[in-house]
Amino acid sequence: MNIAEIRQLSADELQGKLEELRKQLFEMNFHRSMQTLQKPHVVRQTKKDIARILTVIKERERNAG
Repeated sequence: MNIAEIRQLSADELQGKLEELRKQLFEMNFHRSMQTLQKPHVVRQTKKDIARILTVIKERERNAG
């Protein structure tokens, strides 16, 4: 997911996507600890997506306030 796609989402969609990605990250960390994670590079990508979403949320908060 790139930053342009994230900026097009509404605030509610951003919160939903953030919760979904955090849940996925939790599950991936669990599988990584059990050494059953098939694609370890996806963990890094998920973390970056979470950071991008949080960045857009903070930008919107600063612009609104």
